[in-house]
Amino acid sequence: MELIYKGKTKDVYKATGGNVLLKFKDDVTGEDGVFDPGANTVGLTIEGAGQSGLRMTTYFFEKLAEKKVPTHFVDANVEEATMTVRAAEMFGKGLEVICRYRAVGSFLRRYGAYCEEGQALDAFVEVTLKDDDRNDPPINQDALAQLGLLSAEEFNILEALTKEVSGFVKDELAAKGLELYDIKLEFGRDGESGEIMLIDEISGGNMRVYQNGTYIEPLELEKIVLK
Repeated sequence: MELIYKGKTKDVYKATGGNVLLKFKDDVTGEDGVFDPGANTVGLTIEGAGQSGLRMTTYFFEKLAEKKVPTHFVDANVEEATMTVRAAEMFGKGLEVICRYRAVGSFLRRYGAYCEEGQALDAFVEVTLKDDDRNDPPINQDALAQLGLLSAEEFNILEALTKEVSGFVKDELAAKGLELYDIKLEFGRDGESGEIMLIDEISGGNMRVYQNGTYIEPLELEKIVLK
């Protein structure tokens, strides 16, 4: 199978029928051996993280399909840690969209003079460029349009989808006694229709979740959510 792209936490291969195969790895993002969903380097390897992330992703993508939310998901093979998806056209070299419900992570580092750690936020949405060399800089709606990455209309769709998906995940977690602090999503255009759709994954590896003020690690999160 032809390798298209070797990523930090997933490798991407060509599949049949114009689809793409994602191979989930046990590598997770972070620094100095500490997991951080907002980091852009591999910080550590956790045995079973790939399969765990795929189980969570399959669960949420199938739930979102029932709600008619457009995603690239086709099917998954948890045993092999692979997911077949529809091909997607990226916005430039890729965007990450973060929805924040609490002031933590890079938000707190940037705006800590004006907020307290853990302060409640009202589904604050921000977009960053996938650019490791420039530490994934935030970018606003006007810059996205002027650089030809995302039209004003597409930005509105992206923001609405982000709030819809994030709100759904937040409610699902709340039903398990968990609180979503923030979540990082990715989107692309459907290779055939051009429709904006959710891509990549929804797992413990791209969100911060707490229970009674205690952070829940990704593998433990999957056990709680899927039990």
